[in-house]
Amino acid sequence: MADAPLLIKARKLAETRFAPRAAGWDESRQYCWENIDDLVEAGLMGMTIPRAYGGRGASFHDVCLVVEEVAKACTLTARIVVEANMGAISAVMAYGSEHQKRLCAALVLAGDKPAICITEPGAGSAASEMATTARRVGDRYVLNGTKHWITGGGVSKLHLVFARVVSAAGREEGIGGFIVLADPSAKAFPKGFSVTRRERTMGLCGMPETELTFEDVEVPADLALVPPSGFRRGFADLMNAYNSQRVGAGTIAMGVAAGALAHARRYLLERKQFGRPLAEFQGLQWMLADMDIGVHASRLMLHEAARSAETSPSGFPDKTMAARAKVFASETAIRIVNDALQLLGARGYCDQEPLERMARDVRMFSIGGGTAQVLRTQIAGALLGIKTPQTRDGYSLLAAIKSQRQAAE
Repeated sequence: MADAPLLIKARKLAETRFAPRAAGWDESRQYCWENIDDLVEAGLMGMTIPRAYGGRGASFHDVCLVVEEVAKACTLTARIVVEANMGAISAVMAYGSEHQKRLCAALVLAGDKPAICITEPGAGSAASEMATTARRVGDRYVLNGTKHWITGGGVSKLHLVFARVVSAAGREEGIGGFIVLADPSAKAFPKGFSVTRRERTMGLCGMPETELTFEDVEVPADLALVPPSGFRRGFADLMNAYNSQRVGAGTIAMGVAAGALAHARRYLLERKQFGRPLAEFQGLQWMLADMDIGVHASRLMLHEAARSAETSPSGFPDKTMAARAKVFASETAIRIVNDALQLLGARGYCDQEPLERMARDVRMFSIGGGTAQVLRTQIAGALLGIKTPQTRDGYSLLAAIKSQRQAAE
């Protein structure tokens, strides 16, 4: 059962505070600290954190309901809600030590949006090709490398940094996650940690997208996030947490689309041309109906994916359901927002209405968190029951391995 009081709080905040401020964050390209204070006071940060650690123990489905309401008003704030309840914090709560859980829960509940640091200049969709290393030296790990397109870099305190783990003897042990703490507001960063660049993005302008550099950054060994399967196979476990974030990203897109639909509906009822309301023109009615169908279909797919976590052994949404829902919701939302803008005509194209901002914001969600093309490849692999490597010799290599196994049998 969804947490009704949380949903009511989210809807009220979205309508009375987040919506009036949204254009300001976009224009100034400033992080929405005022909205963070409201989220903390309402208990919307760290909802999925178990009660034992100060959270509400909410489900991913509960979070989706809240995210939709917030996204109708402010995409930037909705993204913070997702990342404060899914993704990095979910990975820590699932696989972290008692010390790690209490440390990270306290930060998020106080208003910090965790930054998940996977992408690199030379490793985007091919995350497994990351070059950042974490070398074991005594009772610590030493990080070296560069991360790019890190959402929240320069404002987040909690960073979950993915790196290739190298033992003290020089052996590569797999890919692990490392908790790196900073305090950007006080300009206090670990030695060797720096924010080297901020991208000027098309939308979501108040959210920093940055390049982070790690030069011999020391991380205590007790802040290495090691899944039960260890470093060698643990990357797949850690990426399970990303399935929840993909559901969250799709939900933001769907929420933006729902908000655009509401704006278009209101305009068709109010605006008159040729002596009658636009709502009386059949061609426009059909556009509105298609928009409504898209929102509802997206919502059903996203809720199905979110609820799959409740029966999943990993505790996270099903990988294929999450991919399917994100692809459909993000691409559908782009079409819906564009159609809403079209229905408002020139008014939609300027900043009298939020649709031009929504159109810029929503475009990101078929790219970030797994591009639509990469996720389609993943879905196809699940349907066909095969791995779908994208390297030039990937399929021939798989065939050779299969042949060797068959010969051995």
